[in-house]
Amino acid sequence: MHAYANPARFLKIARPLTPVFLLAGVVLVLFGSFAGLFMTPPDYLQGDSVRIMYIHVPAAWLGMGGWSGIAIASIVQLVWRHPLAGVAGRAIAVPGALFTAICLITGSIWGRPTWGTWWEWDGRMTSMLVLLFLYIGYVALANASDERTSVSRATAIFGIVGAVNLPIINRSVVWWNSLHQKSSITIKGSTIAPELLWPLAPTVVGFTLLFAAVVLMRMRANLAEAKLEARMRRMAAA
Repeated sequence: MHAYANPARFLKIARPLTPVFLLAGVVLVLFGSFAGLFMTPPDYLQGDSVRIMYIHVPAAWLGMGGWSGIAIASIVQLVWRHPLAGVAGRAIAVPGALFTAICLITGSIWGRPTWGTWWEWDGRMTSMLVLLFLYIGYVALANASDERTSVSRATAIFGIVGAVNLPIINRSVVWWNSLHQKSSITIKGSTIAPELLWPLAPTVVGFTLLFAAVVLMRMRANLAEAKLEARMRRMAAA
């Protein structure tokens, strides 16, 4: 793991991967979205409103996955003091918050014709809203530090503690009565009709690749900013 701790070595890998992830992600998202809109039939209960799942499900996955990445980066920073762990956590936070917000917005739009309400304070929706607030808090703590190539110890601890919310999100529809449906895709299979399910795979993979590309771009930008600041300090001291 420490073999990639050197920023120059990381950048050597990140530079070619960024456009590959970006291009592949765009292609898969466009294909999956087109297929979901025009190549699948309406759901027998929800009609055409079911098509929003091709954005809602990837957004939910990336909102939770993003915080999982922050928690892992925080552990690596605190335990192994990996120099790029804080950069990764900082880079993940904003796109993670964005996808969490998209999940909440699309969920409300989906819920209006399905449940007859834009919002319900049930376990799944409330815990997802808490996740958005956690992201906002993490970004605020990270930006409070002058160190652009890492985050503070307090921020890293916050990233680990916030991960407690992830199993609550996952199990909320089991633990409490909820308008939100139970998990449709599990290790045992899927309750979604195959003719509706197949476009979900390219959209999930596509959005994940876009997420990865954005994170790499933000990490590269943070490292470049830190390098520029160090050069300016050396010039000022000369």
